[in-house]
Order: sequence, then structure tokens, then C-alpha cells
Amino acid sequence: MPAMSRLLRLAGAVVVAGALCTISLPSANAEPIPPGGDDSFGGDSGNGPSGDVNGDTISSVASGKIVYDRSKNGSGSSVGAVRPTTNWTPPACWYAPKYTPEQLEKYLTPIWEAGSTGYEWDATQRERYVDGAPYKDFNKDKTGKGYFWDSYVNDSFPPGWDKCTEQPFWVDTGDAPPPEIENAITPEMLAQLAYAEIRVPGTEVTLAPEGTTKVNLPTWAWLDAADFKPVSVTASVPAIGIQATTTAEPISLKIEPGTADATTYPASGVCELNGKQIGEAYAKGKSDQTPPCGVKYLRSSGDGSYQLQATVTWKISWTGTGVNQPQDLPPGEFGADQDVIVEEIQSVNR
Repeated sequence: MPAMSRLLRLAGAVVVAGALCTISLPSANAEPIPPGGDDSFGGDSGNGPSGDVNGDTISSVASGKIVYDRSKNGSGSSVGAVRPTTNWTPPACWYAPKYTPEQLEKYLTPIWEAGSTGYEWDATQRERYVDGAPYKDFNKDKTGKGYFWDSYVNDSFPPGWDKCTEQPFWVDTGDAPPPEIENAITPEMLAQLAYAEIRVPGTEVTLAPEGTTKVNLPTWAWLDAADFKPVSVTASVPAIGIQATTTAEPISLKIEPGTADATTYPASGVCELNGKQIGEAYAKGKSDQTPPCGVKYLRSSGDGSYQLQATVTWKISWTGTGVNQPQDLPPGEFGADQDVIVEEIQSVNR
């Protein structure tokens, strides 16, 4: 009953950062539709029966809801999410502890009593969770010794969000989930979900000359090293004692001048990280030097300006439970545009 199992989950409570939304049970032939859109990148802790918010962390009561520690993340009004440089995306859905025996009983009983899912299906469910095939009285004799696992959904509802269709299943504390269960939560999956929570500083570069430059005048570009430090997010499932920390480190800056009538330094437009900074700050006495990172405009911007685009590439890696050496994830990018006015150099004829 994969379709019905999916509908069962949609009939439940959706908890997003502690806010409760109830979704009505659609007809058995309806296609499940996510309550959110699928056009955003990222994720959160997924749907669960209970939860709370405290600053930068999300906590849960007796469930496998993911807890995020964002205290070492980027901050400020200009931060943004990195986007992978490939078509990779975090998991769309996964399985983790969700219910104690009492919670599952409390969740299923009202659905059975409503009768909207049909006698045959209700009877099959009672047989599975009450009558001993395979669980007797919701496994209450094992209370405190494990959890019923069920699916969680990436809150951005990317393609594949509805593919985790297994019915809730029991896992004893300390045991691995059944090997036939795909997408059971792992430290690597936590790292991938933490990827979507990474926030990095805005990428407005410092220019010299600043704001307005001249035709054929090399313009120096650099990033404030104090703003571009590694950031990280840790994701964990306390119910089963696993965690992963995903870290983003800046490695390069790509400059796109906003016009073909320009020369970049270096020619590729990609300025690599040099020690703890990208680019080099302009200083008095360097006017006759070629900037290690910058741009030279060959034509005036007229009455307008050029849109210089600065994009920082971030190396993404993770460590976690059982994994001490950093493991790579796809690099991410975050960029922004800024106006550059380019004027003709005025000359005086004598």
C-alpha cells in the first residue's frame, strides 16, 4: 500500500520549526502535492510529530527530528545560501526515528476511527500494529528500548520528496535499520542536509578606484579577509546519537565585468585564495603595478554603469560520527552584482 502509506503521512501533522499545519487526507487516487513549492534549494528538519525552536537550534521530543546547530554559520543581512556547482541536491526524504509506541498509537487511532481510509486498509493497519503481525499493541512492551521509524521530507519539497513510502517500522536502540530500507538516515545524509543550511557572507568586493573608475585604468579588487572565514553547520539526530558537521571554506573569486569591453586580472577572471585573503588591497605606490585581482574597462559606461558580478566559490566538506577525515561534497557558489561607473579620461589641449 505505498500510495496509501504516502497519504497516511500527508494526513498527519507537519511540524516546521514548531509551527503545526494539518493537511486533510485526500482521496486514495489523488497524487500527493507538497504543501510548499519545489523551486527552492535547501531543507530543514522535515516533518515530525513534535518539536521546538531555541535560537539557532531545533529540538524534538522522542523523535528523530534533525537538530541544527547554526552558531558557527555566516551572519548579517547580506548572507546567502551557497548553490552547488553541479546538479547535486540534498536528500529529498529519509527515514529516522519518529514515534514512541504511545505516539504512534495516538497518531493512527484517530485516522482509523474516522473511517475515511476504508475498512480493509484500517483492518490491515490494526493487524500490523495491534494484533501482532508483526507488532503487538504498538510494541508498548518495548517502550524506551527503541522507536518506530518513519519518513521525513526535505521542507523545500524537491523532486523525489514523496518516494519514501515504507510504513512505520520498529528499530531497537543500538540496532541498524533493516538493510532493505533505503534512505535510512546516516551521518553522510546529515552532512548533505546541513549543506543546505550553510549561509555565507555577501560578495561585494572592494574596488580601487571605488565606485567610479576610468577607461584603461586597472582597477584593483579584493575581499575583506575578516569576512571570508570558514563557516559550518552541525546536524544531529540525538535519538540515535549521530551527527555531522558541514564546513564551507572560500577558495576563489570570479569576476565578470558586465561587458565584453574589459580585461580581467588574471585573464581567467578567477582570483585564487592567497593565504587568508582573495585579491590584494590597493596601497599607495602601486598605481603602476598590475593588480593580481581586478579589471580594466576599455570603454566608458556612458550615462549608466556596468554590472560587475563577483562570485565566491566555497569548498564544502564534512566530518561526523565515525568519519574523522574531511569528506568532500560538491563545491558551492554565492555571488552578487555591483554597479561600476566607467568614465573617459579627460585631457586638456594646450
